[in-house]
Amino acid sequence: MKYLIVGLGNIGDEYRDTRHNIGFKILDAFAEASNIYFSTERYGDIARVRVKNKQLILLKPSTYMNLSGNAVRYWKDKENIAIDHILVLVDDIAIPFGAIRLKGRGSDAGHNGLKNIAQMLGTDAYPRLRFGIGSDFPRGCQVDYVLGNFTLDECKMLPTRIDVAIDAMKTFCLAGLNNAMNTYNNK
Repeated sequence: MKYLIVGLGNIGDEYRDTRHNIGFKILDAFAEASNIYFSTERYGDIARVRVKNKQLILLKPSTYMNLSGNAVRYWKDKENIAIDHILVLVDDIAIPFGAIRLKGRGSDAGHNGLKNIAQMLGTDAYPRLRFGIGSDFPRGCQVDYVLGNFTLDECKMLPTRIDVAIDAMKTFCLAGLNNAMNTYNNK
C-alpha cells in the first residue's frame, strides 16, 4: 500500500529555516532518522521508505509553495496513489506553535500552497497535517513572519514537536486518519 507524504516549503537557501518550510523540515528529520536520502526527480525531491507494510513516498516539491499542486498531482498520478493516501504537511498561523491538527478535508484558510493543491486535484478532500507556527506578528506583517526564522526558544522546542509530527504521520499511514486525529489533535 502506497502513501504520498508531501512536505510543503520553498526551495533555496534563503528559505531553508523559515516557518513556511516546516513541511520540508519534518520530511528531512524523518529521512535522517530512517537513513534514507532524497534524490531530485520531476517536480521535486523524492525519497522512498517502508514503514511496516506501507510504502511511503516522501515529496518536497521544487515548484515553490504556491504551485505545489503540480508536483502533488504528478506524483499522485505517476504512483497511482488514492487521494485519501496523500498527506500534506503544512505550516498554519492559526494554530499555536508546535501544535498539530490533522484533517481529512477543508478550506485552504488563505494558504496558497493548499489552495493550489486543491485546484490541481479538483477537490479539497485530501488529508493534511497542519503544524502550528503561531501568529506572533504585528498586523500587516504576516508574510515577513511566515518567511522569517523560528525564534531561539522555538528552535529549542522544534525537534520534539517535529518528532510528534513524524509520529502522527506514521500513525496516519499505519492506523488511518481517524486514529491519527484522535491521538494527535490537540496534543
